[in-house]
Amino acid sequence: MTPVLESERLILRGWRADDFPAYAIFRADPERTRYIGGPRKEWDAWTRFTSMVGEWALNGYGLFALERKEDQATIGFAGLWHPPYIEEPELAWSIYAGFEGQGYATEAASRVQLWVARDLKLPPLMSFVHPENLPSQAVVERLGAMPLPPTTLRGEPRLCFRHAVPA
Repeated sequence: MTPVLESERLILRGWRADDFPAYAIFRADPERTRYIGGPRKEWDAWTRFTSMVGEWALNGYGLFALERKEDQATIGFAGLWHPPYIEEPELAWSIYAGFEGQGYATEAASRVQLWVARDLKLPPLMSFVHPENLPSQAVVERLGAMPLPPTTLRGEPRLCFRHAVPA
């Protein structure tokens, strides 16, 4: 079962079927998805959507839907992504069009870090960021992450960062 976390402006919760339309719009948007494999058709978006739900069952953690408290809008996702081809869970986030630039990614990622440290007791998390993804680089900087040697992920270059354990 997915826990429900809260931050100042957000509720981090499990996915619901009614979250899919906003997710499908996000996945179809070439601008929003250029650093995560590009746009996807609705059927492929559904497969990726259900895999986020399934990761909770397989790993006991995963990506949360981000719900804005003020209007209950689903504005993106954040949490842990851990497919079998990476050694440790990644702290990951994406914010839907119209909601970026308002600090939601940093707020959500900070809340996830606290949950991971207090409840899961995992070691410090890492994040992959595409070298051209300046907004996500700004998020890792605001989170105080330290750079690691660059790497590749799914055949593409990635910057890698190690997050500190929150106090």
